[in-house]
Amino acid sequence: MQVIATPIPDVVAIEPAVYGDDRGFFFESFNLAVFTEATGVERSWVQDNHSRSSRGVLRGLHFQKPRPQGKLIRCSAGSIFDVAVDVRRSSPTFLEWFGIELSAQNHLQLWVPEGFAHGFVVMSDFAEVQYKTTDYYEPASERGVLWNDPALGIEWPIDSEPILSDKDAALPNAVDAELFD
Repeated sequence: MQVIATPIPDVVAIEPAVYGDDRGFFFESFNLAVFTEATGVERSWVQDNHSRSSRGVLRGLHFQKPRPQGKLIRCSAGSIFDVAVDVRRSSPTFLEWFGIELSAQNHLQLWVPEGFAHGFVVMSDFAEVQYKTTDYYEPASERGVLWNDPALGIEWPIDSEPILSDKDAALPNAVDAELFD
């Protein structure tokens, strides 16, 4: 496993060792001991989630407060542009974002720690996204920031309006959102 630093020190990309031949490939998608040693991140994982979405669907930008979730994200089919936004007011990278393509071909994963909003847009005909969380989903803790908030300036790789849920379309801009201290 190789850890790839990003401009936001708390967010890291992870490239697993992939072993391939004419039959296909094999890789260990998660190993707690290896993950902890490689990243220095020690967390308990309590929930695995799996979503499938079609081209142009944008999910996010989501986070939970007061029960924040760290997320380890990967795309097991298709391709997504995955984004993490620092929503911790006391952080030196407050409201900075990092985006990366995660795909079934590149096998990359993204560690998005607690205190970050997370979202993605599907760039292939469809995509399946799987992620581990460090806390349980709790509807009362759901929070978010609007995907196209000008204060964030996220450069989404899309050329048309994304497909959003009604809930995501109604998220507030960061200035009006309930963020972390």
